[in-house]
Amino acid sequence: MNQIQEQLHQKVVSILDLTAEIKDETVYEVIDRVLIEQIKTEYLSIQMMQKFRKSLFNSIRRLDVLQELLEQKDITEIMINGYDHIFIEKKGKILEWEETFSSKEKFHDVIQQIVSGTNRVVNESSPIVDARLEDGSRVHVVLEPVSLDGSAVTIRKFPEKAMNMEDLMKLGALDERMAKMLQLLVKSGANIFISGGTGSGKTTFLNALSGYIEEDKRVVTIEDSAELQLIGMPNLVRMESRNANMEGGNQITIRHLLKASLRMRPDFIIVGEIRGEEALDMLQALNTGHSGFSTGHANHSSDMLSRIETMVLMGIDMPLPAIRAQIASAIDLIIHLGRLRDRSRKVLEVIEIVGYEDGVIKTNPLFWFEEQKEVEGKIQGVWKQKGVITQKEKLALAGHLKSYKKLEQGEVEDEG
Repeated sequence: MNQIQEQLHQKVVSILDLTAEIKDETVYEVIDRVLIEQIKTEYLSIQMMQKFRKSLFNSIRRLDVLQELLEQKDITEIMINGYDHIFIEKKGKILEWEETFSSKEKFHDVIQQIVSGTNRVVNESSPIVDARLEDGSRVHVVLEPVSLDGSAVTIRKFPEKAMNMEDLMKLGALDERMAKMLQLLVKSGANIFISGGTGSGKTTFLNALSGYIEEDKRVVTIEDSAELQLIGMPNLVRMESRNANMEGGNQITIRHLLKASLRMRPDFIIVGEIRGEEALDMLQALNTGHSGFSTGHANHSSDMLSRIETMVLMGIDMPLPAIRAQIASAIDLIIHLGRLRDRSRKVLEVIEIVGYEDGVIKTNPLFWFEEQKEVEGKIQGVWKQKGVITQKEKLALAGHLKSYKKLEQGEVEDEG
């Protein structure tokens, strides 16, 4: 089958002038002509004709065998280990896809097509790159020989419509009390950090949390590869980092963008993910009157605090007590997400940062998820409230203290 498709592909390409601008209709016309010629000498069923027609078009104008996977909404991750091994994550399960690229060369052509679409470069001298597709899907590329068994590409797909907190509640990621508390905190300008492991839903939750920001606020987003889908924000500035060029210059890092954002009069600074020395700049921004959100990889909320300390030390030689004091002053809340064994994503813990004392960052646990039972493979449980917010200054200044006190008493009212 692959041999026939390769022959058909070569015939189509030999007819088309790929150096000129060609309409999709023209490509389809040439493909149809080639297929009609083919059936004169070799029998092809209608199903095979339709499959070849689609796959030939995808290989010429789109992303070859990846296109079909990208169009399937229930696929959340695509993992390519060399040109001849493609795995997908579908409904929480990882499966091997039966299709493969026809050759290593075709696979690398698709990689270059993806990367060039975001004005980035990947080659032997710069073999690792982050990019994105037109639909917002995140792409990570590692070329061979750095990837020993062939170039590796990982594509994280996102829903066409960004999820809001209502959607996450329907999916069982959190309950109404927690959502209401977060709404009041965001409207009060609280600084919130979201932690979790890979695939725990940090970016999705960050996007939903940002939906609570009021429309009259000026928001600046900073990302390695733009993924956030913030809707209903007229005063929005979106920035994306840039890799170094072939000569090793002109790199724009998250640190550069954070420093630039401070001169943009932001009400909220949203950093897609903190991974390194930019943690220091983020803390300084949050400690100078700006509100902000970010995410980071960690196994637990306390681990996230330790990781932030380590990341700050990557950027500056600074006494640990001073770093901890900065963290305690900058961050108001940590929300820890997890992916359970039934593949569901949930808020597992919410803690308040209440200060720094005797060399320790003091925390106040607010909510945690308690598993109760498993029914037909689905985990069921409840979020238990362990405490209430003790640092209420921001709530009071924003005029939301009364609403929060009602929430403490179990009353949930609509803030609009």
